[in-house]
Amino acid sequence: MEIRREMMGSEKVKLVSSVLSPVGRRVEWVLKLKGVDYEYVEEDLFNKSNLLLELNPVHKKVPVLVHHHKPIAESLIILQYIDQTWNQYPLLPQHPYQRALARFWGTLADKLAKTSWDAMCGSGDEQEKTVKEAREVMDKLEEEIKGKRFFGGDRIGYIDIAFGWIPCWLPVWEEVGSMQIVEPLKHTAISAWINNFLSHPVISHNLPPRDKLLLYSQRRKKDFSSTLRP
Repeated sequence: MEIRREMMGSEKVKLVSSVLSPVGRRVEWVLKLKGVDYEYVEEDLFNKSNLLLELNPVHKKVPVLVHHHKPIAESLIILQYIDQTWNQYPLLPQHPYQRALARFWGTLADKLAKTSWDAMCGSGDEQEKTVKEAREVMDKLEEEIKGKRFFGGDRIGYIDIAFGWIPCWLPVWEEVGSMQIVEPLKHTAISAWINNFLSHPVISHNLPPRDKLLLYSQRRKKDFSSTLRP
């Protein structure tokens, strides 16, 4: 699908996203790591624009990357597209097996994010169940990151970006949901990775405002709770 050509020049990169979107932030981090110039368009998650609905008519979600007039949706697909299009600062390993493994962890990152979000919105036995599921995945991550600065080694790679919502978004979700998924005394390697990730200048200079994240998460939890009332 091509968008109207007057929206952008032939080579220009446009990113339609939201400052509060963890998956949208992934794309921003990667564009900045690779030094790709782009135009950013902020989207209101509570009042979606016609532009977003035109660019992503299937899922109607951010982020959407537009390059050569063509929109690409779904953050992990966008990351892979960017990595194949701009060679500088490669994210994915070169070996096919290692690349497949990185993609597997990326998919798991999205599943863990959904489980953690559901735990924040939930309550009672249902919340306890989802927190347990999230902690089990976190235990696996703990083993994977042990002895390494980043998941890919000495620098931020695809898996780090995929799990990049953990350092900033998860603490807010834990607060709003009155729960704990990352246990500092148990997940020591993950806690060290969080500090390493947040210390990178591209990451630290491009984090969402915590107060807005908190308000947004509280509103989403309230909206979810209201749908469950008889």
